[in-house]
This record gives sequence, structure tokens and C-alpha cells, in this order.
Amino acid sequence: MPETSQTTSELGTIPSKRYFTIGEAAELCQLKPHVLRYWEQEFDQIQPVKRSNRRYYQHQDLLLLRQIRSLLHEQGYTIAGARQWLAGDTAGDDAARYRQLLRQTISELEEIQALLRSC
Repeated sequence: MPETSQTTSELGTIPSKRYFTIGEAAELCQLKPHVLRYWEQEFDQIQPVKRSNRRYYQHQDLLLLRQIRSLLHEQGYTIAGARQWLAGDTAGDDAARYRQLLRQTISELEEIQALLRSC
């Protein structure tokens, strides 16, 4: 399936692990690893843990990557526009950012709830 065909809510839940390799992060965000490395240069907020020349992403990093993916691929922002949105330079975007994070969290919790009910 092309990476632009799924919305953030359709990406599935993020497993409860402490660290994810770049390959795992790319798969969970429906992106290619080189895109993640590029975004690290473009967005100061993306700072994976680096050990022995390997990147390890945490849960909050994956949420941020999915947010950036949504801004760029679904909402039509440019890199500069997404950077501004994340930096909070547009009017009222703090509230919008919190609403988006809440929607994303609620969606993940609903998926977990459905999974638990099916057991």
C-alpha cells in the first residue's frame, strides 16, 4: 500500500517497547528509513538516542514522526510549514496540536480496547 494512502489513525498501535530501531520506526510510521534521517536534519524536535552509530527511537519520537507525516502527507504542509506548526508560530496552533495528539491517543486506546475485547 502506498505510504500516503493511510491516515495516522490507520497506522496501528505502537508496541510497548522502550526503544525502536530505525527500521522498526520506519515501518510503524509507513516511511522509508532515509526519510527519517532526512527529517532529523529538518526538525530539531526529532532526536533519537544514538549509540554506536545506531539510532533508537522512543514512543514519543514515533508519535512526533507520525504527526509530521500527517502534516506533510495528509494535511498538505510543506517542510517549512510543518516546522512552523510544530514550533508553535501560528495562531491557535497549541490548541490544535493538543487536539491532534488527543485524537491520536484516543484512537490508539480504542484499538487497544477493541483488541482486549476480542480476547
